[in-house]
Amino acid sequence: MNAVSRARHPCILTAYALRHLLSGRHIAPAVPQRPGSSHRAPVTEDERLLSQPPRERRAFTKTDSWRVLRIMGEFVEGFDTLSDVHNAVTIFGSARTDSGDAYYEKAVETARLLAREGFPIITGGGPGVMEAANRGAQEGNGLSIGCNIELPFEQYLNTYVERAINFRYFFVRKTMFMKYAMAFVVFPGGYGTLDELFEALTLIQTGKVKLFPVVLFGREYWSGMIEWLRDRVAGEGKIATTDLDLFQVTDSPAEAVAIISAARDRRGRALDTPGTL
Repeated sequence: MNAVSRARHPCILTAYALRHLLSGRHIAPAVPQRPGSSHRAPVTEDERLLSQPPRERRAFTKTDSWRVLRIMGEFVEGFDTLSDVHNAVTIFGSARTDSGDAYYEKAVETARLLAREGFPIITGGGPGVMEAANRGAQEGNGLSIGCNIELPFEQYLNTYVERAINFRYFFVRKTMFMKYAMAFVVFPGGYGTLDELFEALTLIQTGKVKLFPVVLFGREYWSGMIEWLRDRVAGEGKIATTDLDLFQVTDSPAEAVAIISAARDRRGRALDTPGTL
């Protein structure tokens, strides 16, 4: 959106102005994370938002009411930057995956094949599997998008991102991952990867999103979790056994692409039928 079109939309102009005014383009310097250092000052905006405020009255620009305006600006910037993105695939996985790892190569190949089929690729914009997926998107001549996040450690924008957005708040970033994608591919990862996986499964289970394939890549890696979900979680009635059908597992980039391409076709047919989606 250019300056002229923004001027015709005062609320958007205001949100943009607030985003830049409130941020001041100041990001706290990265510091090592120290286990048990619960008394250190908050480093990131997410920490500041979730921390208990002091009892004394603070300047208005330090209050949650003021912070809401910054959050609004972050949403507007994300929506505007990605407004032309359709049928993207978001790829998740560990930031700690080395370039020599087999899963790194599989992520490159998967993203490359998806890009050749016309799917934009969205990642968290960082290293590891995220870098591999952005690299594959470039190699496949597709759109390579990175939704980066302010962290006190580990995260930086990889060099294969062509369209970047920098976020302060996880929940804004997570909205972009889901809103502009029609599928997730989840490579082996840690807490962040699991967070994105189970949030997607919850949204599908509760009917918030439909015709949204979730592909787990790496049968060996995910087998223990799947066994636990089947035997313990579904076995004790915490989820329905049919909820285990909300995701698929593969070791093949070509199979992952076939699953997602078939879902795109079904989604296209559903959009042509009023009331289906």
